[in-house]
Amino acid sequence: MTYHSAWAFWLIIPVVLILIWTMWNRRKKTPTLQFGSVDLLKTVTPSLRTRLMNLPNLLKAVGLILAIVALARPQTTNTKIKKNVEGIDIVICLDVSDSMLIEDMKPLNRLEAAKETIKQFIEGRSSDRIGLVVFAGESFTMVPPTLDYQMIQQRVDEITSASSARIKDGTALGVAMANAAGRLKDSQAKSRVMIFMTDGENNSGTIDPETGLEIAKGYGIKVYSIGLGKDGPTRIPVYTRDIFGQKIKTYQPFESTVNEELLERMAKDTNGKFYRATNENGLKKIFSDIDSLEKTKIDVNKFTNYKEEFSPYLLMGILFYLLGLLLGRSWLRRVP
Repeated sequence: MTYHSAWAFWLIIPVVLILIWTMWNRRKKTPTLQFGSVDLLKTVTPSLRTRLMNLPNLLKAVGLILAIVALARPQTTNTKIKKNVEGIDIVICLDVSDSMLIEDMKPLNRLEAAKETIKQFIEGRSSDRIGLVVFAGESFTMVPPTLDYQMIQQRVDEITSASSARIKDGTALGVAMANAAGRLKDSQAKSRVMIFMTDGENNSGTIDPETGLEIAKGYGIKVYSIGLGKDGPTRIPVYTRDIFGQKIKTYQPFESTVNEELLERMAKDTNGKFYRATNENGLKKIFSDIDSLEKTKIDVNKFTNYKEEFSPYLLMGILFYLLGLLLGRSWLRRVP
């Protein structure tokens, strides 16, 4: 219950003050007689009319107070909220070549750092369709754009390196970009985004990066490109098995190189943004930045229907006032 004109309640104060003054003034004007002894009078029981002598004024005061409540316009409300959600379609394109196993990011290596950050990013979305594409020397769609975030999280956990997944190793940037763009080409979302993550440069695939970029541009896809890891000489873990079948990890020298020029052009030509992440904290900050840049647009339309409820209060107020007026001019008009 709400009141449109709550200021009207201030009128109750003078009504109460007038009632108190009337009762006090009436008692003051009550006629008296002098007796030598009042012991006999103490045994006299006041009549019903005497007990109710203030009832008319009380009824009229209650009637006025109810009328004031009606004047304050009590209302009940029925609010309906309509939300128009303008979601974003996002495809995360992740490099899973064996170089992603380089252990220069926590909790274990580049690949695990990327997986953890992707999962945190997905947890923060609510109305956006998200897809997942992985690539090495070839590219695969693990999850087409969907709102089933739990399923996406499960598939992220299943991501392994190229050698573990028994797929062709290498870095096919053009093929990966074309594959991810293909997953967004039929999107009806106003904003279509590709998050492209790699730690190398193109050295494989049947589609060159320039062609992949043209495909993304043609579909109006915004690319956020991320170069992972530090450039320079490093070591890449290699897993073999001994004669007893036990897994053995050794390291071999590896020259890590990210094609920043290509990644920058991918972002610039699609109105996206290029980032460089050399550690896990930097990667988390990048995804936080993307999350703030690509926000779902939600328009909220609020409709409130007000129903006036003053009629019962006004009707009861009139009845109480008339009853008090009637009693004051009939049965309770004179009090002995």
